[in-house]
Amino acid sequence: MKLSFYITIFSCILFINCSSSPIVTEEDIDVVNPPVISKKPNILLIIADDVSKDAVPNYSEGNIKANMPNLQGLMSTGITFDNAWTYSVCSPTRASILTGKYGIKTGVLQVNDQISTTETSLQKYISNSTNNAYATAIFGKWHLTNDTNDALTMGIDHFAGIKSGGVQDYYSWPLIENGFSATNTTYITTKLTDLAIDWKNAQTKPWFLWMAYTAPHTPFHLAPTNIHSQGNLPTDDTSINANPLPYYISALEALDSEMGRLISSMSTEEKANTIIIFIGDNGTPNRVAQSPYTRQTVKGSLYQGGINTPLIVSGVGVNRLGVRETALINSTDLYATIGNIVGVSITEIYNSKSFYTLFTDENATKRDYVYSEKENAYTIRNANYKYIKYDNGTEELYKLSTDAYERNNLINSALSAEALSNKETLLKEANAIRN
Repeated sequence: MKLSFYITIFSCILFINCSSSPIVTEEDIDVVNPPVISKKPNILLIIADDVSKDAVPNYSEGNIKANMPNLQGLMSTGITFDNAWTYSVCSPTRASILTGKYGIKTGVLQVNDQISTTETSLQKYISNSTNNAYATAIFGKWHLTNDTNDALTMGIDHFAGIKSGGVQDYYSWPLIENGFSATNTTYITTKLTDLAIDWKNAQTKPWFLWMAYTAPHTPFHLAPTNIHSQGNLPTDDTSINANPLPYYISALEALDSEMGRLISSMSTEEKANTIIIFIGDNGTPNRVAQSPYTRQTVKGSLYQGGINTPLIVSGVGVNRLGVRETALINSTDLYATIGNIVGVSITEIYNSKSFYTLFTDENATKRDYVYSEKENAYTIRNANYKYIKYDNGTEELYKLSTDAYERNNLINSALSAEALSNKETLLKEANAIRN
């Protein structure tokens, strides 16, 4: 099937009216009456693996952009966040969303760290707070413990996907479902979407679907040609290694196509009662990093290219349409925010501060600081300044308002009174977080 077919089917999803956000095609707008919205919205959380801002449309970073009409549809009918912080690698980001806690609180600071099953997962929190009103599932990448049954132990109703950080072959990979593992030969992004659609269609109550797509994480590969626009590229390792970027982009475009298919599988009423959250889990892999990022300032680093990822929210309850938001957001904040979406009144829990009110009010209360960390360093920022501290005592300070990509470490020169004041404030806040 040609890409043009998919673009025709999936373009212009998500037209939002004043009271909700039904995802409908433009030709349906004049004939579809506003659907009745139930009190409990469905939630689709899409976590894109190794996706930063440089290959994603509508962000200024990067020159070569993936063709992602479905994501752009979400952007045009929702909010694009410019200052969302995650962790620099995948496991800590996923743990922060699952628990609402910083890695220093859960012990998940780097790849392969194991989360304790005694943590109250977001799914368990929802269940406890709503009298089990929601069906919950995770599809795709787990990568938080060595046993995917731990997802079920932590209160997630259904899991199907992979337990590790990636697979060796996206066309032959170990699918774990219902506790059993078997080799699957369907392209992984397509298969995960198939499974999610089947599960969603079987639900009889509101659902929270956590879709953790694995590609475009390495290995770089060519996605099926009918769901991307990069063409019939050679698939030998020599060609891929010589220029992996178009292969990376093919997988990102395939993610967008399959995400669109998942959204399009919903009925008009179901779409109208669904909120969609899209977030990248960490920075771009260094071999496909684009300017203004460098190989040293992307995935695995605490620089902006490593932790400042795309975040888009669109759907029911989002009344700010096609806007950009500069508020500081932590990945931990999805915990309290999703809690508010399902009806929980608590706006701050653990290390999570809800940004739910930003869905309707540009003047809502916002964070003063965001924080991230890795095994040997941490970073914190406010509206203008960013501070990094390494375990060996090395410090870095940047004025992001005039140096967005951290070219000038102010620590290397005498600090102005303003810079010194901001450093001291950031250090005090970091110490309060860490102690």
